[in-house]
Amino acid sequence: MNMKTRSNWLTYTVVIFLAALFLFPIFWIVLSSFKSGSEMFRFPPTFLPEKFTLDNYRNAFQKGNFGRYFFNSALVSVLSTILTVIINTMAGYAFAKYKFKGSNVLFIFFIATLMLPLEVLMIPIFHVVKFFKMYNTFAGIIIPPAATPTGVFLLRQYFLSVPNELIESARVDGASETRIFFSIMLPIAKPAMSVLAIFSFMWRWNDFMWPLLVIRDVDKYTVQLALANFSGQFSVDWNSLIAMSVVSVIPVLIVFLLFQKQFVQGMVTSGMKE
Repeated sequence: MNMKTRSNWLTYTVVIFLAALFLFPIFWIVLSSFKSGSEMFRFPPTFLPEKFTLDNYRNAFQKGNFGRYFFNSALVSVLSTILTVIINTMAGYAFAKYKFKGSNVLFIFFIATLMLPLEVLMIPIFHVVKFFKMYNTFAGIIIPPAATPTGVFLLRQYFLSVPNELIESARVDGASETRIFFSIMLPIAKPAMSVLAIFSFMWRWNDFMWPLLVIRDVDKYTVQLALANFSGQFSVDWNSLIAMSVVSVIPVLIVFLLFQKQFVQGMVTSGMKE
């Protein structure tokens, strides 16, 4: 075995070890969701369930009305992701390809909002939601976080990698600005849009604080708010909480698997500059 082969084996061993180390808590939670209540808190703990049971999942769906909450989260996440991708793609394209007076200053101020913690912005945004009568509605969750500085920055950097000559050629051929954007730019920007879609879906699906402030009716709760209901004042229903936590990860995992190719391509090219 030569030196290069040994180095490769050492690298693979370290990578596999680190992957197993980081994935171990996930495996533990998934396996614990199939354990009974007594076995879950047994000491010393067992890694594999002695007897696989689906009671935790059945009990959670029966008493937790999780079918409704999953529908609410899916509705909010999908609509919010579509709106986020549309707004941020248009804004990123404008900042990248249209130069107007003060555009760089405006972009810097827009990106500077990333330094502001969410807690600082919640109160003024909440007043806006109340003013437009979006309190206790799904629109109050979907619309306010639609335009994100992260998304605008990601799409702007991607569009900067597209040669301006391509746009000029389309203009010479008589294409309108609208046709250039929808027929040329959007197909090119699919990888970056896929990255933003994955991030947006993940953010909206896992969001807890903002829906907690905006939603009052229990029937409009999202999954994350419903999971919080398992934590009572004096006790926590760990069995149902762990089972539903495992289920809540599945949609995000499915979205990532569907867009993983575009995700990798977009992450590689979005940092490139013309």
